[in-house]
Amino acid sequence: MQKYLSILKQYWGYDEFRPLQGDIIRSIASGKDTLGLMPTGGGKSLTFQVPTMAMDGLCVVVTPLIALMKDQVENLKTRGIAAAAIFSGMSQNEILMTLDNAVFEAYKFLYVSPERLATPIFMEKIKQAKVCMIAVDESHCISQWGYDFRPSYLRIADVREILPDVPVLALTATATPEVVEDIQLQLRFNKNNLFQKSFHRSNLVYVVRTVENKDENLLKILHNVPGTSVVYVRNRKKTKEVAEFLNLNGISAENFHAGLKNETKDAKQARWKSGETRVIVSTNAFGMGIDKSEVRTVVHLDLPDSLEAYFQEAGRAGRDEQKAYAVLLYNNGDAVKMKKRVADTFPGKDMVRKVYEALGNYYQVGVGSGLDKVFAFDIADFCTKFKLPILITYNCLKILQQAGYIELTDEQDSSSRVLFTVGKDELYKLKQTPEQDRLVHILLRSYTGLFTDFAAINEDTLAKRLEWTHDQVYEQLVGLSKERIIQYIPRKKTPFLTYVHERVTTDRVELSKETYDDRRDRYVSRVRSVLDYAQEETICRSQMLLMYFGEKETKPCGKCDICLKKRESTLTDSDFDEIRQIISEVLAIESLSVNALVKKIAHKETKVLQVVRFMIDNGQIFENKLMKLENISTLS
Repeated sequence: MQKYLSILKQYWGYDEFRPLQGDIIRSIASGKDTLGLMPTGGGKSLTFQVPTMAMDGLCVVVTPLIALMKDQVENLKTRGIAAAAIFSGMSQNEILMTLDNAVFEAYKFLYVSPERLATPIFMEKIKQAKVCMIAVDESHCISQWGYDFRPSYLRIADVREILPDVPVLALTATATPEVVEDIQLQLRFNKNNLFQKSFHRSNLVYVVRTVENKDENLLKILHNVPGTSVVYVRNRKKTKEVAEFLNLNGISAENFHAGLKNETKDAKQARWKSGETRVIVSTNAFGMGIDKSEVRTVVHLDLPDSLEAYFQEAGRAGRDEQKAYAVLLYNNGDAVKMKKRVADTFPGKDMVRKVYEALGNYYQVGVGSGLDKVFAFDIADFCTKFKLPILITYNCLKILQQAGYIELTDEQDSSSRVLFTVGKDELYKLKQTPEQDRLVHILLRSYTGLFTDFAAINEDTLAKRLEWTHDQVYEQLVGLSKERIIQYIPRKKTPFLTYVHERVTTDRVELSKETYDDRRDRYVSRVRSVLDYAQEETICRSQMLLMYFGEKETKPCGKCDICLKKRESTLTDSDFDEIRQIISEVLAIESLSVNALVKKIAHKETKVLQVVRFMIDNGQIFENKLMKLENISTLS
């Protein structure tokens, strides 16, 4: 173990591992397929990064989170560790170059998105590389029983076939017992091998408040509990509205969602991490890879889709092991919204097929073609052209992804790209302006493969070489594009859509029972679990969550709203004696109704009622001392 501790100290500056990290490292380093189930903030990445640095070869890391993938690659590079990534949106040349470098042992870590994993080019090249480990992050995505199933994850099994002796380390923060079993089955573990840290968080207090005005209650929470906070809402518009509301009420807040530019997101995160901003109001886009330990409150203004998502988001509070609060604000309108969410998340099958047909027409992909084609995808433009509702369309695309027809990635910054649409001979015969001629020559000298595939370019680099402004380069590129000399795709923030199956006729789009009906049933079940959690009045919040994740032998936390409510209503011996004495003294002076008696005694009503019942049952007070016997029915 000493060599792993030395690596940990050398590259990451830590003297020891957190609980479970060392056990997982020993297991995967000995060549055993391993599943690590570690709550958010448990340091999952080190469990494959540290042992890889002690091994000879390359670690292939599969993850669906492209932004996090890029962050980890950059983080490794700053520590002097060679790493690279392959994901949708890269040109064919970029992918080939990266894979060739991996074969020639230029990297220790190669991050790859699942949709790129089982492409013929990747499969061919990875066979030639010296792979020592396959790390599967967010491994719950491989299970159809999980809350975020992604069919592309099933391709990892194909990689295992060509690399049969390479051990797999699967990692996830949240998984039910059913999903834990399925992960190991789908990843073809030689033998089940689970390392699991309890989901219990002794310092985290779970609270549900049933309220009418959520904004006002959010203010009360933030005034009563000082310190940094994250507030989760369902949509981008609401992030801005709530942040503005908090700022107007003297609490520094900023909004956050996936649609912001990277530099904007980075600046907002930096201000929040430094304490300049107290509250981040965000969609579920916020939190991945954010390492801030002293978050005191995480507040959900809207219900999440599953307890898995809730547990992961709530778990971003109190990572410093100090007391912190996870608060869910609920009202009766939320139950109605959740039912509508089911209908929106699973549109009718005819609607799904309509979106699929529109997609083929949008990209002019013919039936029988399109396999492995990657397109920048602007959902707003797509929906406008085909008069489709955005939310319903997005969920139709997710269903088509589950069915294995397409893959839709998260939004990412893409480089500007250029492809010459005329051949070299024709290019030199065309009449061009002097500016166009200069730009074409610089393009051809600066980049390769421009006639065969889109090549990533940089307008600022071209501007320096031409001694032009950025705007001049842009205008000339647009001019060449209008004259159909090149295809020019300016840099933009966009998701990418990949056809992982050749286009079929609409009537052959199969939405099987497993793809649609079973998944809808499981989604409804998860939504029901969230509502049960929000509406529960007797079971400890922590116990409910732990039982959901398979931990049966648990004790009440003693801190959540339900436990506190029970404690307040528990009648101690001293409470009983004191209340009984007061009742006797009051009724010795005058006869009172139960309601009047309760109001007269400065103790909690439930406790007074318990003592009154006892005294009546035992003949210590009589009905002629109470104005109406039927008032005793309130004790039942």
